[in-house]
Amino acid sequence: MLDRIDIHVEVPNVQYKDPASDSTCELSEETREKVTEARNIQLKRFQGLKYSTNSRMSAKQIKQHCSLDSRAEGLLHQAMTELNISARGYNKILKVGRTIADIDHCRDVHQEHISEAAQYRNLDRDLWK
Repeated sequence: MLDRIDIHVEVPNVQYKDPASDSTCELSEETREKVTEARNIQLKRFQGLKYSTNSRMSAKQIKQHCSLDSRAEGLLHQAMTELNISARGYNKILKVGRTIADIDHCRDVHQEHISEAAQYRNLDRDLWK
């Protein structure tokens, strides 16, 4: 069942000192702007199709829109073997990696995008050991 969910992470409890601290974080408005820009990139990419987001890509579109360099490919292979990720999980990592690349305004999906996307498969690692 978890294999069908794109992103799953464990979120720890927040301690009082954390939200009250002086540390800075990204503002909601900045995040909203980045997400809106990424959605517009996807709308343009999938113009004329029945869907408009990376999460709805077929295997054919994944191959077309998620080109990886050798470093990203190597990292994805390592994640697949070490984390025992299924074929569905592999596609989820590619789709999420494509979205992260869109947020970064990158044409291609790079190693850092795959790395972050693989981290969002947290429950693949922890639940099935």
